[in-house]
Amino acid sequence: MNVFDFISEYWWMAFPAFGLATAVYYTFGGGKKVERERHQRKLELMAAKRGEFPPGFLESRTTAPRPAEDATRENVQRLIDEHDEVTGRWLDYELDVAKTIAFPAMSDGREPLTAAFLRAKRVADRLRPVTADVRLTPEQFAEYREAVTDFAVKFDVAEQNARRVRDTGFTEEERRRLERAQQLLKTAVDKSATAAERQVAYRRVREELDGLLVLSDDAVSILETRVGKEITSGPDAAGTSGTGTTGAGTGTGASGTGSGATGTANATHTRVPLQPPAAPGAL
Repeated sequence: MNVFDFISEYWWMAFPAFGLATAVYYTFGGGKKVERERHQRKLELMAAKRGEFPPGFLESRTTAPRPAEDATRENVQRLIDEHDEVTGRWLDYELDVAKTIAFPAMSDGREPLTAAFLRAKRVADRLRPVTADVRLTPEQFAEYREAVTDFAVKFDVAEQNARRVRDTGFTEEERRRLERAQQLLKTAVDKSATAAERQVAYRRVREELDGLLVLSDDAVSILETRVGKEITSGPDAAGTSGTGTTGAGTGTGASGTGSGATGTANATHTRVPLQPPAAPGAL
């Protein structure tokens, strides 16, 4: 029997032979290393879900090295875009009061995972070139690339932790205050609510959050703008135009400070000034 006859008659033996060779490899060869690494990744993932990390874990943790790249304009722009994408995801939490209430850990620098992400952000921001046209040395490019990767990884870990713990770090009474603030916030930006209802809801949101969460100035400004727009375009603002004298003075709202004027006043263009909370506190 020649070789061709043997192959044509016993070709099916290749499948069990391949399976046997694979089993031998995983038992006695490099398969053990693969299984150990897979097991280690599972343990790390379980620890991340529980929020348990050994000391120095986040600082020493590195991702798989990327292949070497040239510091071309296209590669620098790609890193800048990735940097901007992660920053945009962070701003979604930082500037949206509803998200700040729902996931307070993302705005709490005392949380270890959030603090690690904020440190990584500062490093990436410091290394970021002004534009993609800036010529970077290979060392500068590699350093910025590693910083952006570290920034993205630590943000993902902080986000997963914040979505897992939510408001569990607060007492029962504090959680009720957060829930009330979330409900009041819906009223504050509700087009169907009256101007007075939105004013009251806005003030009560600030009061409920006082001492619990610190809102950034930008987040407060955006919220006041949204509430002010609803007051300007709400149902009770339509069809109330007339001629007369508006009160001269100043009104503070999301759009800043402005003085009254004498003449024809159209209510559809009149901003009702938002009233600040009675006790702003730390907000």
